[in-house]
Amino acid sequence: MSSLHVILVEPEIHWNTGNIGRTTLAAGACLHLVEPLGFSLDSRYLRRAGLDYWPLVRLKVWPSWPALEASLPDLGEPFFFSSRASRLHWDVRYPDRVALIFGRESVGLPESLLDRHAQHTVRIAMAEPGLRSINLSTSAAIAMFEVVRQWTHG
Repeated sequence: MSSLHVILVEPEIHWNTGNIGRTTLAAGACLHLVEPLGFSLDSRYLRRAGLDYWPLVRLKVWPSWPALEASLPDLGEPFFFSSRASRLHWDVRYPDRVALIFGRESVGLPESLLDRHAQHTVRIAMAEPGLRSINLSTSAAIAMFEVVRQWTHG
């Protein structure tokens, strides 16, 4: 079982999830999806984005955030990604067990969740201050490979 977990809370776009699933394989991570999903896991578009790798993705689907949150300590230290966070993701020393948590494409993670976990919120640096966010699959890849880089190169 991997000690790197990527959690998508109520993802809305099938191709983002398919791309993230494929990237979790490359990074050696597990993918967790928190319902409700904005698409069907049987979607041909999801499978197309995940290519022929989708069946290999280590996937767990959770019925709700409270169900996953109860198991979060077993997954690792959580890091909640938000463009509103003050700490940059590369300023974190990632421990041996990590859960990277991302919200919906349209609105991100709920403010109440970010407030409750304020000490674990991080953001990805962006040179353009007017940019609201980076695509979800790109953000997940940046985050995963920063963890992998630290684990591999210290």
